[in-house]
Amino acid sequence: MKSLWIVPAIAAALLLPARSQPAKNPFLGRWDLTVTTPRGAANQWMEIVEKDGKLDGRIQPGGGAVRPIVAAKMDGAHLVVTVTAAGRGPETIWDLTAEGDKISGVQKRGDTSDTQIAGVRAPELKRPMPKAWTPPEPLFNGKDLTGWEPVNNPDRSKWVVADGTLLNQDRGSNIRTTRKFDDFKLHIEVNCPEKCNSGIYLRGRYEIQVGTEGGTNPSHEMGAVYGYSAPAVAMPLGSGDWQTFGITLVGRTVTVIRNGVKIHDNQEMPGITGGALDSHEGEPGPIMLQGDHDGGMKYRNITISVPK
Repeated sequence: MKSLWIVPAIAAALLLPARSQPAKNPFLGRWDLTVTTPRGAANQWMEIVEKDGKLDGRIQPGGGAVRPIVAAKMDGAHLVVTVTAAGRGPETIWDLTAEGDKISGVQKRGDTSDTQIAGVRAPELKRPMPKAWTPPEPLFNGKDLTGWEPVNNPDRSKWVVADGTLLNQDRGSNIRTTRKFDDFKLHIEVNCPEKCNSGIYLRGRYEIQVGTEGGTNPSHEMGAVYGYSAPAVAMPLGSGDWQTFGITLVGRTVTVIRNGVKIHDNQEMPGITGGALDSHEGEPGPIMLQGDHDGGMKYRNITISVPK
């Protein structure tokens, strides 16, 4: 009779290690965020990782480039992230809770806690390369701004059509297509005057840097996936010359060919870049050209193909 208890006892013993394993931290991974202050909302992104039992990560603010967090720790069911250290003002802290694929919380800075944080887990966007594409279709007719609209304040827009080019006369607003796209192949030609700073935003969320910030950080210079990935091949800036970009975006991976040279090869874009229109990575979005930095930037021969 004693032998009848052997099998159940062994089964129970085998279950013990599985039950004793700690649950995975619900905050690990990438998050698409909206950070809302009394003055308005900002589109942001966060990634939390665990290494050697410690939490770490990085944050993409509403503007500028992605940067490491200062610290992160668990406080019960809350994740407490130190976003910026104390300096000219108090440190900035995010106090977050997670429920499934959603995250929420509050930003605290000194005695101020009037900023709300809400977001969702970023989609993986893993898709195979399309087998066929439609013929290239013009997005810019070379005559007027049909199919394009300024972003935010139309009165600040300095975009005009001159000699068949889309010209940003002076620092003003960004401009975007009225149509939205998911996966695509974009052809676009650019002409950067010396020290010009612009960008091509894919789906309005991922910036391919055009021109220069005048610094020494390769991930902020011509052809970079801004803040994330420098071009694989260093090339001259080519100020004043017409240059060609061929950009293929599938899911969250991008291939960029500049003047016939492949500078990104199926490069993953972890999240949105600074200045993104929104943080809704799973949705189609427009092509946006940056015009809020410098004037003099020209674009022409803009065409797009989409999967058949």
